[in-house]
Amino acid sequence: MNQLLPQWHFAERHERVLEGVTPAQAFAAIVPGLSADDPWIQRAIALREWPGRVLRSLGLSGNALPPQAFGFHSFTLLAQVPGQEVVFGLAGRFWQMDYGLCPVADAAAFAALTGQPRLLLNVSVEPLDKHRCRLITHTRVHCPTDAQRRRFAPYWYAIRPVSGLIRQRLLHRMARLAQAAAHP
Repeated sequence: MNQLLPQWHFAERHERVLEGVTPAQAFAAIVPGLSADDPWIQRAIALREWPGRVLRSLGLSGNALPPQAFGFHSFTLLAQVPGQEVVFGLAGRFWQMDYGLCPVADAAAFAALTGQPRLLLNVSVEPLDKHRCRLITHTRVHCPTDAQRRRFAPYWYAIRPVSGLIRQRLLHRMARLAQAAAHP
């Protein structure tokens, strides 16, 4: 994560301790936990996208929404250290109704988008002992220009409480999956 986005302007961190779960079990639950459907998260995203749907239905904006609702599929896997961490990324103007997403094929493409705001979502496993570990999510956003930071800041502070709840739900789901693997 530090190699892909060494500088950032906005950050958020959440964690959850998993009892009776090995670090390997926790790591194995990361991607399934992120990619599983969650009706609460889908409703939060639908609420975020609601103004764009209204504008589109009124014929006021043809690009008010992305072609597909925002979700985990919008992120690109950029890197992973097996057993330790997974890093996903996005680039774009997130404050726009359609998120202003730029295609990101891989870590090299992410690094090359130096003129675009970039976001990293990292999930890591920290061993505490043989059957106890901590799952941690980090979200970092870098906006390369002052104008982009000024545009992003109000959006960040508006979505941050819901974003935090989403991260907590993701950690809870990962914990459930890891505990199910530990105690079949």
